[in-house]
Amino acid sequence: MNRLKTILIDDERLARAKLRSMLDGYAEIQIVGEADSVGLAVELIERERPDVVFLDIQMPGETGFDLLERVDSTFRTIFVTAFDEYAIRAFEVNALDYLLKPVSPARLARSIERLKVSRVENETAFKPLEYDDHLFLSFDNRSRFLKVSEIECILAAGAYSEVMTRGGQKAMVLKSLKEWEDRLPEKHFMRIHRSTIINIECVERMDKWFNYSYQVHLRGITEPFIMSRRYSARLRDRLR
Repeated sequence: MNRLKTILIDDERLARAKLRSMLDGYAEIQIVGEADSVGLAVELIERERPDVVFLDIQMPGETGFDLLERVDSTFRTIFVTAFDEYAIRAFEVNALDYLLKPVSPARLARSIERLKVSRVENETAFKPLEYDDHLFLSFDNRSRFLKVSEIECILAAGAYSEVMTRGGQKAMVLKSLKEWEDRLPEKHFMRIHRSTIINIECVERMDKWFNYSYQVHLRGITEPFIMSRRYSARLRDRLR
């Protein structure tokens, strides 16, 4: 893989130096520049077109959020700040991660792992998936390749989706259910509700519920999923 072009933006020189030193240990990271203000950062980003930006929030004059409004943010953003009160807003602007100073080596390692997962996902974002294909997902802060056929169901979780495996593991992925629906093999996966996609092979039984809807029981999962009326006829046809 090509190295990730990286920019460090922080008004504190010592903070940038410490982060640079910590990132030197990652072969996949290539630091191509630093900036100590939003104005200089805008120029640097437009010139270098980075893959990832480590961004402080509180800087003189303007904030890290101001920067994101001024640039075409096709890069992944990792906030590095001494303040925890901006975390919610950070994820509202699709930050990949939010690190609190002083950053520990273990916490930084988790961010780099997220970067690697994000990169693999981006490179295959529009490729239709086959049942025997593999996805690179993070489970409990450890990443591994997951075979598509191991997916039991996928649940909507805001801007994210929760992938549940046949083995009972769960992974959070920054991907909408519509994106999954477009990529998963139609022969094996089906949307049964606006918030649920299931692997048809995992269906144990279907029970009639009220108003022409159904409860769908999947193997290994205690609680059934509700299948709305609009999807019930389609699934019954496919299970025959």
